[in-house]
Parts: sequence; C-alpha cells; structure tokens
Amino acid sequence: MLPERTDVLVVGAGPTGLATAATLARHGVEVTVVDRLERPPVTSRAAVVHAYTLEVLERIGVAAPLVARGLRSLRFRVRDRDRVVATIGFGDLPSAHPYALMVSQAQTEAVLADRLADLGGRVLRAYELTGLDHDAAGAVATFAGGGTVRARWVVGADGMHSRVRELAGIGFGGPTDHGESFVLADVRVESALPRDEVSLFLARQGPMVWAPLPGGVVRLVATVADAPRDPDAGLLQALLDERGPTRRPDRITEVLWSSRFRIHHRVAETYRNGPMLLAGDAAHVHSPAGGQGMNLGICDAVALGDTLAEVLAGAPDTRLDEYSAARRPLAEEVAGFADRLTRLATLPPVARPLRNVLLGAVSAVPPARRRVALRLSGLTHRPAQPDAARSPHPAGPPR
Repeated sequence: MLPERTDVLVVGAGPTGLATAATLARHGVEVTVVDRLERPPVTSRAAVVHAYTLEVLERIGVAAPLVARGLRSLRFRVRDRDRVVATIGFGDLPSAHPYALMVSQAQTEAVLADRLADLGGRVLRAYELTGLDHDAAGAVATFAGGGTVRARWVVGADGMHSRVRELAGIGFGGPTDHGESFVLADVRVESALPRDEVSLFLARQGPMVWAPLPGGVVRLVATVADAPRDPDAGLLQALLDERGPTRRPDRITEVLWSSRFRIHHRVAETYRNGPMLLAGDAAHVHSPAGGQGMNLGICDAVALGDTLAEVLAGAPDTRLDEYSAARRPLAEEVAGFADRLTRLATLPPVARPLRNVLLGAVSAVPPARRRVALRLSGLTHRPAQPDAARSPHPAGPPR
C-alpha cells in the first residue's frame, strides 16, 4: 500500500532504482520504491559488472554477495572470426576486483533487493506513475487508480521511456530515428571459446558479443537490420555462422530465452528539475558496446543517494545541481565511447585490415593496453582524491 508521504520516492525498481534506495536506506533516509510491473523480470539485457562499479557497490554492502553469484572474466578479446585482433587483460587493474564480473542483470537486481530488504525497505509493485506536480515543499506523484504520494524528492529510475523525465519536462536529446536494432539471447552452446573471457566479434554484418555467464550459459548480443520479436535458434545459429569462429564453429544446443531491443544514443538535458531527479537509463541510453550502461546507472544511483542524504541532513540543495553537473558529462563520454566501438565494429570490408592492424598495435603496447582496460573497467571514473563520494563510510549514519 502506498504511503501518504515519504522523504524520497524512487520510481523504477531496476538496478539503478534499487541501488539508489539501498544507498538512501543505509543513511537512514525514509525511501519508497515503486515499480509498474507486478513482479521483477527474470530476463534482462545487462550481463557485466565492471571493477569500479563493484568498488561503488562495496559501499552499500552489495559487492561480496554479487561476486558470489557471478563468473570472473579475466580478459576481453576482439576477434575477426578466428583471428584474435586484440586482447585486453584485467588482471593488473589497480582494484580489489581485477576482472569483469559476468552476471545476469536479474541476479544483480535480486542482490540489490535483498540488501534493501535488510535495511528495512521494499518495492511496492504494480503502481504506474501517471502524474507529477511539484511545489516548494516537494512533489505529489499520482498513480493509475488514483493513489497519491507526497515526496520531498522524486527519483526517476524508470528507464529509457521514463515517465518521470517526461512529466518533469526534461528534454532527451538524440536522433529521432528508430535506433540500432539488437538481438539478445542466453543460450547453451558447444564452443571451443574460453569461458573466462568475453569476445567481441567484428564482422561486416555488424558486431556480436559472446559473453560467458554462470552455469555454462552464453549471452549473445548482435546488431541486425530488423530484429524479430522472438529470435529463434535458427537466427542465432546463423549469426554465429556469419560472425563467429570458423575453424571450430559454435553450435547452439539450447535457447534459454531471447529478445530484441533498440537503442538510441541520448542524454537528458539535465538530471534535475526542482525536486525531480534522474539516474540510469532515464538519463542516458547508448549502444551496449563495452557493457557500460547498467554500470553507469549504478554509479549514478550511489552518487545520487549519497547526495540526497546530505541534502536531507541539511546540506544546500545546490548539491543536487552538482550531481547533475558531474554525472552528465560522464554519460556523454560513455555514450561517445560506445558509439566509437560500434562504428569500429561495422567498418566496411576495405577498412577492416587497417582497423585490425591498429587494434593489434594498441593491444601490443602495454601503456595503451592498460588505458583501454582502465576505460572498460570504469576506473577512469574513480575520483582522483578520497572524498565523501568515494569514502567507504560516507556522511550520514550508515546501517
């Protein structure tokens, strides 16, 4: 049942919304999380949690249980069919997590939800936001069926088609076309590819990601001209045949689930309008190349949760403008990085030999290889000096 009032209303119970709520609850803030779905999804796009994100999650007590559910990927390889074009290792990352953690987004959400429950919070489900009005005291959210909640702050963590962003009147810049079309699937496959590394196959038809998950599962993500609603084993096998290894080709033995999605490259004009704030996909969307989207959203969430807790404890609300000013450029940079990776993967055949030579040269130079590893891991976003946003014991009464 919806409360009449709350300090913070978080709309959306994906990784971003749950991480925001857990951060706030850890500070002792009264937070209410709502989601329009009756139950959490069991299938989801994101499949990797990077080193810096794990460092951020350590601050809210989530990293260790999440690592226990995942598979550690020690390197990232770029391939052109059977040829390894570039190898980026994570073993020497300056982090307690020198790997990429391969884990389903559904598992990430489950761990975050458990942590929120440990802190006394929960998700209220099947509440669809229909209206949002604000005044000097905060905002009033209206839901389908007539229920209302007055909140001092509202966080839109409700994804690419964010209702909070729309009702807050925040622009979402980017192209107006239909966006890139992707096939997504979890499969079981007979393959000679190593199960401790992620492979990005570059092909004339488009890129394909081959990513191992726990339990012998492989996540496939590939661009296609117009993805069908439910990609079947035939289509997925055809993608492997045209883009994957040739000497020892993969063979799909089971499709666990499959889907499609489209992605634009968009970033919100601002992350704040009065008491209404944005984080995660509500604020930025881009190609999945590099596996950066969910990671950026989780880091948004913890930064926003810490900042909101400071404001509720008496800090000036201009701290929230600083949140927007700090996080938005990171989203622009990540979107650009993902776009460059996608363009690199889809170069015309005449440019592929030169591309492969250049990638190989980068991979062979230790400083360059390290820079790419730091970029993929998110560690380039780590603050240069310890501060409240990085401290293992941020301001406020942790629980």
